[in-house]
Amino acid sequence: MQAPDDGINPIAAEQRGHLPVLLSEAVKILSPRESGVYLDCTFGGGGHTRAILQSARCKVYALDRDPAAAARAKALEAEYPDSFKFFPMPFSRLDTLPCREFDGILFDFGVSSFQLDDASRGFSFMRPGALDMRMDTNSGETALEYLGRVGEAELAQVLREYGEEPRAKKIARAIVAAAGEEKISTTADLARVVAEAAPSHEKIHPATRTFQALRIKVNDELGEIERALPKAFGVLKSGGVLAAISFHSLEDRIVKKFFKKMAGRPEDRFDASSVQDRIKLATLITRKPAAPSDAERLANPRSRSAKLRAIRKD
Repeated sequence: MQAPDDGINPIAAEQRGHLPVLLSEAVKILSPRESGVYLDCTFGGGGHTRAILQSARCKVYALDRDPAAAARAKALEAEYPDSFKFFPMPFSRLDTLPCREFDGILFDFGVSSFQLDDASRGFSFMRPGALDMRMDTNSGETALEYLGRVGEAELAQVLREYGEEPRAKKIARAIVAAAGEEKISTTADLARVVAEAAPSHEKIHPATRTFQALRIKVNDELGEIERALPKAFGVLKSGGVLAAISFHSLEDRIVKKFFKKMAGRPEDRFDASSVQDRIKLATLITRKPAAPSDAERLANPRSRSAKLRAIRKD
């Protein structure tokens, strides 16, 4: 992995195999300052939080709805008792925090390496395990429970919208039939059903899009992002930076449209609003999203699709 220019080494932030994505780029964009207050909305392994704390004498609040992340945060709280505070909650509730003014806010969407590598979480078909997929294992419906009640039409729509799966109808029919016969109980079962129903010669596994779609559905990931971004902008100080790292087009599309709206620009090519109707509340920092270097993609293949966008509040 390429050593960053600002002296923050991504490898130094590694925790048990977890490499925070676009670490140096995110810290450089946030530019933490002395006595500043920052919010890491997706703590995960704590790599971004640690890098922010190491870059300046500042304070960091961090959020994560995954109970496993709360356990990891305890060590950092012990190390930075006066500078770091963790809150176990989804980032859509960030407006309930005791601090309501931040100099910088960072989102790192998607699933973490900790979640992918733990077979019991059910996020990956590479490791046989329970078909759970919940980011908050203390609440909500598991993927298995969802598949046990969903109809073919709804599932096809989920696969099409959240997985951008072109064979959605065929796969949905096979899954619903297998679930009805109680032939799906693990990640391996689901991957097998999808592969048999819609074999593919693509480089990716036939079940890749199905797993993505179900994970997004179970955790309402896109809804969380849509609810959180306006709240994050609302608690950002004037001159503060809002940055977001996304990993697929669905996440990035939401971020891109919101950032353009805040910057008083057309949200997309279908935006027919007049210039007079647009209100400029922020300035785009990234005209084009920052992407991982070749060295980072080589060291951490999971970073290959990452995009970092940022705006500065006027």
